[in-house]
Amino acid sequence: MTHRQNFVYSDLVTRCLKPVAALCLIPLLAACQPASDSSSSADMSTEPDSTPTMASTATPTAEQADQFINTAEKELSALAIDATRAAWIQNNFITYDSNQIAARTAELYTATAVGFASNAAQFNALDLDDDVRRKLNKLKTSLTLPAPQDQAKTSELATIASELSSLYGQGEYCRDSGECWSLGQMTEQLANARNAELLEEIWVGWRGVSPPMRQQYQRMVEIANEGAVDLGYNDVGELWRSSYDMDPNEFAGEMDRLWGQVKPLYDALHCHVRAGLNDHYGDEIVPANGPIPAHLLGNMWAQSWGNIYPLVAPEDADPGYDLTQQILDSGMSEIDMVRSAEGFFTSLGFDALPETFWDRSLFVKPADRDVVCHASAWDVDQVDDLRIKMCIQKNGEDFSTIHHELGHNFYQRAYNTQPFLFQESANDGFHEAIGDTIALSVTPKYLKQIGLIEEIPDASKDIGLLLNMALEKIAFVPFGLMVDKWRWQVFSGETAPGDYNADWWALRTQYQGIVPPVPRSESDFDPGAKYHIPGNTPYSRYFLAHILQFQFHKALCEIAGNTEPLHRCSIYGNAEAGRRLNAMLEMGSSQPWPDAMETLTGTRNMDASAIMDYFAPLKTWLDEQNRGRECGW
Repeated sequence: MTHRQNFVYSDLVTRCLKPVAALCLIPLLAACQPASDSSSSADMSTEPDSTPTMASTATPTAEQADQFINTAEKELSALAIDATRAAWIQNNFITYDSNQIAARTAELYTATAVGFASNAAQFNALDLDDDVRRKLNKLKTSLTLPAPQDQAKTSELATIASELSSLYGQGEYCRDSGECWSLGQMTEQLANARNAELLEEIWVGWRGVSPPMRQQYQRMVEIANEGAVDLGYNDVGELWRSSYDMDPNEFAGEMDRLWGQVKPLYDALHCHVRAGLNDHYGDEIVPANGPIPAHLLGNMWAQSWGNIYPLVAPEDADPGYDLTQQILDSGMSEIDMVRSAEGFFTSLGFDALPETFWDRSLFVKPADRDVVCHASAWDVDQVDDLRIKMCIQKNGEDFSTIHHELGHNFYQRAYNTQPFLFQESANDGFHEAIGDTIALSVTPKYLKQIGLIEEIPDASKDIGLLLNMALEKIAFVPFGLMVDKWRWQVFSGETAPGDYNADWWALRTQYQGIVPPVPRSESDFDPGAKYHIPGNTPYSRYFLAHILQFQFHKALCEIAGNTEPLHRCSIYGNAEAGRRLNAMLEMGSSQPWPDAMETLTGTRNMDASAIMDYFAPLKTWLDEQNRGRECGW
């Protein structure tokens, strides 16, 4: 996975070296937007030559704004290419020295980016060209943790951010016996164990990591809000919401509207899952009515439920093939799997990946060293030095993941002619959505076209495939919404520090229909047990990606002339779908996202109705299963 990197403080590299590395949704430097020419790279042994400064006159001019942007783009691109390369080395050769080098390059980029963002506010009142104004806004909204113009508070903010990251990264749970479990070990047990007592112990045990974060988190909010005010925003939440080409409050309403479209499907899924858990665990653990206890859903944060599929699967759900076995039987190597995915894109008319991709990517875990194995897509030089980093396993899941990661790479190459500040996705939800859109075309039809299976299963087998996907994607949607809703309330003061935990669980119950397995109080700080809270990583992008991927998939299928149900459509081999897709990708973020959306879909609005179309057979089946049950909570 990849996103445009928001450099906030100097420990960005070391954060993903902790035991929590597998849970980082992206390697934090993998998505730097580096310079297009490595010869312009800054000398990293010293501070940048041009420190961003305020305009010299009392009243800044439009010409000064142009000069400011030119300087910012030149310096940030030069620093970013070195930061990206240092991060690549650090991810692939984890040593003390590689950690230090990567941290140093990240720190230099951080200081420069924060300086430019802070000084961009001096041009707020000027009448400027659209491109210049857009770039100035991007400089400001790229900061997820804005520091105030006070050196002591800036230093305090950086210290708090580092300490919060360390508390999370070093977290573990030690049982009374003295045995200690890492988050990874607990995650694996939650996925596979079916003993309710053990699951509760693990769930509660991990949340012991976060109470020490509470006071520091409160102070971080106070300082960052001051920084947001200095940039011209009411609070950090408004700053985050201002990056979506619409009024910040309008964006919040848009999120609610999209959720309203998906909610009927989620409610039906929730009802069926609760019934299955009730059958397995009994009334004392899972009542037939009301919210679901959070520890029983196969995931530490109950954000995806795919691990409990065996407990709720329909009878005769076997699709008739095992993709992992087909891959093994075919004799495909790990690189063959990547070349097969590349073939998907070339079938759409995209150029093949450069030879450097094959020379420089990491496909298989080395036998002689540790590496960060989490799958990621890298754009090193903003031209064509594209790479993926994966420890590929020859299984069906990784086959789909490779298609997803290459979706990022082809997006990165498509917008490489844009100016540096526009070399990113149309909004932060688009990049993940594109990767997932491509993965949606990895259908049985596609697998038959490329010779991995001989027969396409009939429609009676679709329910199992759709249910499995819904447990991952539809179950996530309300969680993806409420994480930032909670933070927006915290940043605005609607949620007071004394109500942090109560309001967290109020939102989780309201949107997800889940409750903690044991009573919680304000001595707990359960939000901190989710990486993105202490890591201060905005979360709305993941909600948007889950909506947009289906909207994009439906549009591409219509362009391709698909006549099958949406969940059976693959755009493999359709050049017109590829042309339209590339037309959107090459825009980067140079225009407001509705313009990019319109280029592909013909509409300027995000729309979740494609989700309902995609899962229509499943919704019908769920409604039949839920007949006679009391749904809701």
